[in-house]
Amino acid sequence: MTYVIAEPCVDVLDRACVEECPVDCIYEGDRMLYIHPDECVDCGACEPVCPVEAIFYEDDVPAAWGEYTRANVDFFNDLGSPGGASKVGKTGTDDPFIAALPPMGEGH
Repeated sequence: MTYVIAEPCVDVLDRACVEECPVDCIYEGDRMLYIHPDECVDCGACEPVCPVEAIFYEDDVPAAWGEYTRANVDFFNDLGSPGGASKVGKTGTDDPFIAALPPMGEGH
């Protein structure tokens, strides 16, 4: 695991991080974005462009959002490592933990 997307991204899906990622490793679920732990190269380009400050290096994820580290890894259990998010597009799915969250983000 390298970088993790946490709670502030849920129901926001800004995608500025996707545009900045040089290796196309940020995948779009139904309610949030996920960083592929095996495809990420630890460049950190995504972190400063996130408008809601949802991206953290794995060791810096706030304790209250620790479950998001697991969710970012488990999201890829079925998807595997397709070698780039642009090949996949929006998956329409989320980790069960994320799917069960109440509505969040702007306007909620």
